[in-house]
Amino acid sequence: MFDYQTKLDLKKGNPAAYKEVIRLLYPRLKAYCKLFIQNESEVEDIIQEAFITLWEKRRTLVVSKSVESWIFVVVRNRCLNRLKRIKLEDEDFEVENLKRKDLQYLYQLDFINREEKSMEEILGESLKRAIDSLPPKMKKVLIACKIDGKKQQEVAQELGISLKMVEKHLARAKRHLHHKMIREYKRYTARLLIFF
Repeated sequence: MFDYQTKLDLKKGNPAAYKEVIRLLYPRLKAYCKLFIQNESEVEDIIQEAFITLWEKRRTLVVSKSVESWIFVVVRNRCLNRLKRIKLEDEDFEVENLKRKDLQYLYQLDFINREEKSMEEILGESLKRAIDSLPPKMKKVLIACKIDGKKQQEVAQELGISLKMVEKHLARAKRHLHHKMIREYKRYTARLLIFF
């Protein structure tokens, strides 16, 4: 995603390069983090901590390697640490089960039979396939509102449909995507909460 020069500028401490990395990665990191953590403020804390860590360790970055992969691993590890802390506070917690069932399981989600793609990339591809499977008008409404960021009223006018119909398309699209992703990742859903 980032070219060699951007990574080199980041390593040298260029604030503009750092801001660009944050601007491009923040939404993706937030979606990824929400796979593990439900609480919005904890998600924000984890992402902020990850970006602070990136800035503090910028001099050690290897510009030939992916900054995205590095920061996604940082976020994932922080999420797992939060989950571990939550489990430790739970009175029914068993250390052996946490290590086997939760930490290793979640840690391996990025690496099992995935040819070095991150979980975020895999989920992104799956979501794109799910969106492509929507009926044409529903897909158009979803993309316009949720990806292009248009207001529902604006989309209704562009497509010549009522605001109520836009709302129905969005609700149905959300249900469809949720069920499609749950089916595709049903073995993970016992451990992860997917937010769409």
